[in-house]
Amino acid sequence: MKKAPVKTPRIVSPRVPVTETNLKKAALRLLNQRLVSTEMQYVRHVLGTSATQVEMDETVLAVRKMPWSSIVVPE
Repeated sequence: MKKAPVKTPRIVSPRVPVTETNLKKAALRLLNQRLVSTEMQYVRHVLGTSATQVEMDETVLAVRKMPWSSIVVPE
């Protein structure tokens, strides 16, 4: 007799808006300091209007490790 496949619940992380307030809170929680305006613009550009909290956290941590020349748009 064959066993029926077991269905595992899929956990979907809720998406949160990528706002200045949410980015400030994430940066303070992760880095213990705020992001500068150029970093905020870059993160908002990369993530778009909404993202999961995990995506936001990873991007906030990554932007601090990036060289400044890759964040700033040349004039």
